[in-house]
Amino acid sequence: PMIGRALVIILAGWIAQGAEAAECRPDRVQLRGDWGEVAFAVELAETEATRAQGLMFRDHLPRNAGMLFVYEHPRRASFWMKNTFIPLDMIFADDTGTVRHVHHGAIPGDTTPIEGGEAILAVLEINAGLAARYGIAPGSVLRHPAFAPDRAAWPCAAAEN
Repeated sequence: PMIGRALVIILAGWIAQGAEAAECRPDRVQLRGDWGEVAFAVELAETEATRAQGLMFRDHLPRNAGMLFVYEHPRRASFWMKNTFIPLDMIFADDTGTVRHVHHGAIPGDTTPIEGGEAILAVLEINAGLAARYGIAPGSVLRHPAFAPDRAAWPCAAAEN
């Protein structure tokens, strides 16, 4: 009886974790591909001021955290690492949330432009090495409320928005 009750508690915890992982919310982005799924806690950079600041002048980014840059409309995206102290991977996605380009290991302080391509709606910055570790590559998809449900490759459920 005691083992059975403990097992029920453990299973309930796993189910609750699964429901939380599936939740679509502004401070979290999920990615999936043929490699599996991963989620990151994100800060949003969706104004000119927050996009200009980005992750500059920070000396740490928690492992499963990142910054999601969201534009009003798809555009050509180009980044640099001036005043950025953390090596980063940059994941460029179109308005469907489909990854179009991944830049691995952006070098802190480097002012060389990092081109993400045309028609980019969002860019996810995460710690360098994680995109390769998880298998995030062009064709992977992002799930976040920033992607319109009628366009998203992996839309948020209507009840979540």
